[in-house]
Amino acid sequence: MRIPEINQLVPEFPEVAGALLKATANGSLPRTTISLVHLRAGQLVGNTYQVLRHTADLRKAGETEDRIATVASWWDAPGFTGAERAALALTEAVFRPNTRGAERVSDELFAEAAEHLDEKALATLTVVLASAGFWMNVALVLKPPPLGQAA
Repeated sequence: MRIPEINQLVPEFPEVAGALLKATANGSLPRTTISLVHLRAGQLVGNTYQVLRHTADLRKAGETEDRIATVASWWDAPGFTGAERAALALTEAVFRPNTRGAERVSDELFAEAAEHLDEKALATLTVVLASAGFWMNVALVLKPPPLGQAA
């Protein structure tokens, strides 16, 4: 890790991280869905740390290898619920490079997500996406070792 003592250098960091965790753990989205979102965001950005971390979280939660492996092609893979597909579609819209110049999260995409998620779950998913971006940037800059490897 490039800056191993971030908590000492930026003493507010644990508070910010804790607030994000608390906000996303309000029960409106299953932990599995949250990990699927973080995994897909990590795949899209190309962040090994995030991919390994959330793959491990999903395994620990009892997810099958098939579901974990097919997160990269969720749109035509069996085994994902409508709510998970909605969350993954929003993840794609937020984290995939915008090469079309179109609105990333269109009204149609949001309406489709709203068919599967209530307002609290959608609000929480918004925080999950922001959290994924936060953690992604921390991992990209500080470069922690992949899980299971010493620093």
